[in-house]
Amino acid sequence: MANSSMTRRPTGTLVENVKTIVYAILIALGVRTIAFEPFTIPSGSMESTLLVGDYVFVSKYSYGYSHYSLPFSPALFSGRIFASEPKRGDVAVFRFPRDPSTDYIKRIVGLPGDTVQMKGGQLYLNGKLVSRRPVGESISTESQIRIAVRRFIETLPVEGEPAGREHIVQKMFDQGGLNDTQEFLVPPGHFFAMGDNRDNSSDSRDPFGGVGYVPMENLIGRAEFIWLSIDATDPWWQVWEWPFEVRWSRLFSRIR
Repeated sequence: MANSSMTRRPTGTLVENVKTIVYAILIALGVRTIAFEPFTIPSGSMESTLLVGDYVFVSKYSYGYSHYSLPFSPALFSGRIFASEPKRGDVAVFRFPRDPSTDYIKRIVGLPGDTVQMKGGQLYLNGKLVSRRPVGESISTESQIRIAVRRFIETLPVEGEPAGREHIVQKMFDQGGLNDTQEFLVPPGHFFAMGDNRDNSSDSRDPFGGVGYVPMENLIGRAEFIWLSIDATDPWWQVWEWPFEVRWSRLFSRIR
């Protein structure tokens, strides 16, 4: 009897290990689907709020759930459940309307029914100039070329927040490109999204080759905080440089 028990134990241990791994995977998928999902920032369109090499956590419950919230995005249902609209100023992750396999991250500027326009490099919302004040210059980090950019604190009107919501935008120019646009009327069930790096962002200001309006269904969630930030300027195999590539001051900072 003792010998028989000894021969069965390895099989039982293997089964238990497999079950543990399966449970861990299911729990991770559940958290990723319902609560938080990690994303990395691949471009400088949201400088200086988000930098290339930032790793952020996005709350999936903020706007409710669509089929894009599910792993592999199976089209099991349409619309959203437990839906809640974003507020102006939210930094949101969404599926690119022209290619839903691609994730974008931008700031929500216009809500359904809003009019949005850029004139002379400044933002007009519902016919009113959005307040901005200069806060000096900085050096753009999105490329190998060091470029001086002007930084402004922009204040968006937000319902329930009398002082509005402040965030930093950066600009090089106030003329040309997307600095002067038509007046956009945001349709029902859609949102107008813009990058904080106003002169280098493909966003809702470009209805033809850019993002255009963002459907409510395409929203993934709200970016909450940066949990890791790496300035990967050295080759990956130079492990002794890794600690110096971490932007320690950005770790666990809230996204505003």
